[in-house]
Amino acid sequence: MFKPVCRHATRQLAAATRSAAIGSRHLHAPVPFDWKDPLGSNNMFTEEELAISETAESYCQERMLPRVLEAYRNEEYDKKILEEMGELGLLGATIKGYDCAGVSSVASGLITRAVERVDSGYRSGMSVQSSLVMGGIDEHGTQEMKEKYLPGMAKGKILGCFGLTEPNHGSDPGSMETTAKPHPSKKGYFSISGAKTWITNSPIADVMLVWAKLQETGKIRGFLIDRDQCPPGTLETPAIKNKNGLRASITGMIQLDECPVPEANMFPNVEGLKGPFSCLNSARYGIAWGTMGALEDCIARTREYALERKQFKGNPVAKYQLVQKKLADATTDAAYGIVAATQAGRLKDEGKLAPEMISMIKRQNCDRALVNARVLQEVFGGNAVSDEYGIGRHVANLFVTQTYEGQSDIHALILGRAITGLQAFC
Repeated sequence: MFKPVCRHATRQLAAATRSAAIGSRHLHAPVPFDWKDPLGSNNMFTEEELAISETAESYCQERMLPRVLEAYRNEEYDKKILEEMGELGLLGATIKGYDCAGVSSVASGLITRAVERVDSGYRSGMSVQSSLVMGGIDEHGTQEMKEKYLPGMAKGKILGCFGLTEPNHGSDPGSMETTAKPHPSKKGYFSISGAKTWITNSPIADVMLVWAKLQETGKIRGFLIDRDQCPPGTLETPAIKNKNGLRASITGMIQLDECPVPEANMFPNVEGLKGPFSCLNSARYGIAWGTMGALEDCIARTREYALERKQFKGNPVAKYQLVQKKLADATTDAAYGIVAATQAGRLKDEGKLAPEMISMIKRQNCDRALVNARVLQEVFGGNAVSDEYGIGRHVANLFVTQTYEGQSDIHALILGRAITGLQAFC
């Protein structure tokens, strides 16, 4: 008789507990929806990551945002911005040692998101410094290279650029024409000749990470070129002006004519496209975060405008269905993009991130940011043409982010190859 009574009592207790739990849930109001954080992604971040995000957001909104309009209008980039970022520990943030912060990949993504919320050009300048050049040196450089360059780059005192794209070779870097051969008169030196184009930071860079083919073997190798060590006439870095996008960053070329570079400045243990692609993957990961910041700013600007703009019997245009749908679509894509980038960041730090995952989030987040920004621009009507509203600047910038470091169709082919096992590039 004891066991059945116990089972019956247990069932009664369980039922009472469930009833009490249901009742207690009804005593509390539902969690309110936060349009700025639609899927509660802040709950996915550590206290340290949230603190880093807050620091980056404060700097970007208080010190960068007031400069961006004039910078964009005049195609002027203030290189002191990188020094300011360096003072806060925002450069090369995931690198451990060498005066770098050594934070998580998600924390670095949150920094990138904050910067691109202001402008994609500012994020581009930071990404080249942090991911492409500092990241390349940290992953592939010698100890001497790391000690020579990384501390100064972390402080923004040494500025870098990354030379891969050429005038005749964008999506096909394996066909690059820049060559390195033994210098005819300087023992222990290479002589490098060729041209790189669409190079962020090149006109102001102190050190250039340039990829070239060894003339003797055809193997692609990475070289660090110090501007102040190049004889006159062997290195030119003219700016590319009159851009339609990324006008707040500085873009140029790298023109090399028998430029002497010490053999000690060549990355010793990486050859082929593995070297530049490892750097690009880190930057592409950052772009996936950054474009979500730009989209979030577009959403905030559009929401504010739609609530203030009155049309049709004095109603705010935010009251109308077409406007609300545009905001709903954009907000959903931004929320999904942040969650995807966070998941990729966690896997990155665990050593479980496949390169194709980066292709997926870079492609998807860039595409959705561009599509939604263009649609949200429609809410502004003719006012979207005025640069004071900011939405047109984001649209122009986001076209570039969708194009560089692997245009979206190229990343689709990378994913297609991974899915099918078949190569579609040739």
